[in-house]
Amino acid sequence: MGRKSFLLKILAVTIFIVSIFIYLAVHLYFLQIEQHKELYDKAKKKYTSVMKIKGARGEIYDYNANLLVGNIPCVDLRADPNLVGNKEDTQKAARFFASRLKIPYDKVYERLNRKFVNGKEVHEVVIKNEVPLEDANTLKEEIKKKKINGIFFSDGTKRYYPKDQLLSNVLGFINADEIDAVPVSGIESAYNSILSPGKANITVYERARDGIPLSYGNNRFEDKKQGDNVYLTIQEPLQAIVEEQLDILMEKWKPKTVYAVMVDPKTGSIMAMGQRPSFNPNDRSSLNGSDWQNKIVTEGFEPGSIMKPLVVAKALDLGVVRPGTMFDCEKGKWFFAGKLLRDSHPYGILNVSSIIQKSSNIGTAKISLVLGKKRLYDLFVQYGFGKESGLPFEPEATGILRKYERWDSLSATRFPIGQGILTTPLQIVSAYTALANNGQRMKLRIVDKIQNSDNGVIYNFPVKNAERIFSEKAANEIVEMMKLVTEEGGTATKANIPGYKVAGKTGTAQKWVNGEYSHTYFVASFIGFVPADDPAFVLLVSIDEPKGASYGGVVSAPAFTQIAERALKYLDVHPTEPIPVKEEGKKEKGN
Repeated sequence: MGRKSFLLKILAVTIFIVSIFIYLAVHLYFLQIEQHKELYDKAKKKYTSVMKIKGARGEIYDYNANLLVGNIPCVDLRADPNLVGNKEDTQKAARFFASRLKIPYDKVYERLNRKFVNGKEVHEVVIKNEVPLEDANTLKEEIKKKKINGIFFSDGTKRYYPKDQLLSNVLGFINADEIDAVPVSGIESAYNSILSPGKANITVYERARDGIPLSYGNNRFEDKKQGDNVYLTIQEPLQAIVEEQLDILMEKWKPKTVYAVMVDPKTGSIMAMGQRPSFNPNDRSSLNGSDWQNKIVTEGFEPGSIMKPLVVAKALDLGVVRPGTMFDCEKGKWFFAGKLLRDSHPYGILNVSSIIQKSSNIGTAKISLVLGKKRLYDLFVQYGFGKESGLPFEPEATGILRKYERWDSLSATRFPIGQGILTTPLQIVSAYTALANNGQRMKLRIVDKIQNSDNGVIYNFPVKNAERIFSEKAANEIVEMMKLVTEEGGTATKANIPGYKVAGKTGTAQKWVNGEYSHTYFVASFIGFVPADDPAFVLLVSIDEPKGASYGGVVSAPAFTQIAERALKYLDVHPTEPIPVKEEGKKEKGN
């Protein structure tokens, strides 16, 4: 009996042990086989991280491949909030980075504490991008000593503008304070989809508990794509010439704003485009107000007398006047529709050529009445007034051109002298390409080509088709009149360039202030092209609220000359006329 009992006990223990092993085997089977993927994925989240390293942003060049915007190596400092630790650890890390990197504590803490968004774990937040390489190396050691977990350093690039302020309002800038760069303005914004890198370099790596990547394990990499390169129609040497003169104008006349635009009238290509005030995109710590905006694009102005040749050219084309047609300029005072219109000088009988040369408001108004409201309106539409230029910038001002049905009795006498109509500098230079290009207006362009960063393939932006505004005969006649403006007896003798015929027009526009036209605040302009009969460029110089003088022939015309003389030398445009002996003491007239 005793032996039988003993055997039963042994059998029971054996069955129990075997049962345990069977249970463990079954359990391990389910863990290793049936639930392997689920458990593996959970474990993987604990010891692996995903880091996205984007390719470099595309570069921006001028027409001749001079670098305008590039990239320099730096380090982007990121964190995985779910690895940083508890509240105390997060506060400790935030205090360290706020002090060390000079960024607000609340901003850093909010990001480090952002562990979930919409119910999903967050594994990447920006602490600071674009950390200099030498600072990053020091930070790594400090973070290690302070035992701050969940911090990652990734190779990155920082946007670099090698010419500092040059062309900055056109190029724009980006905000690099987020995981993805945010374009703010200019070409950086307009061509962001082209400049931005494509698929990110995805790095999946195994890490230790503190977040430091392990040198072994199952790591995976995918190729990245660089952003494509953009080539502008801008020519850097011409841009430098323009901006040097803008600085001189700011110093001399203390204006609110000054800007200049240079365009090739045969292609519509913008060769230079600058303004003051401006800014340095490499250092925006002291950026003032709207200095970063491209006011050539975003703001309109009443152009004043630079509008006159555009109207007279069409009158010549339609045959309603000839260069020798005479008009009574009323000794400088003319009442029409109950309102007084003045000239700057008491002119009497003038022919059409002299009306342009002397810049007679009254003469131009009388020519415009012959054209009539409907034809004037259609002409302004053809020139592109009241519409966007077609350039890629946003926002872009369109100016104000009312439908002719809404014109009052004065409109046909005021719009043609640049009063009561709001235009933009881009619209004006585009319209002037018709005067300089045998009656054909060119639409503006600022991007010449795009280069694929992977294979070097280039896509060229074609020159847009010209639109004929008036005949070549009318164009020749108006150009001859505009030459008189820069010669003896004209309003812009200071725009005369020895060795070249210059065709141009002055403008002195009263600003609309407190419900009336001011006698104190003006926009002084000069626009012209040279050589007059085969222009290398059209150039507009406008000065908003100059102090000490107001006439375009006095304020803006000399700046045109300074820019144009240097530009002609750079472009190797040889003199077309004998160079006369200089005469001094000539006095400027008119507007």
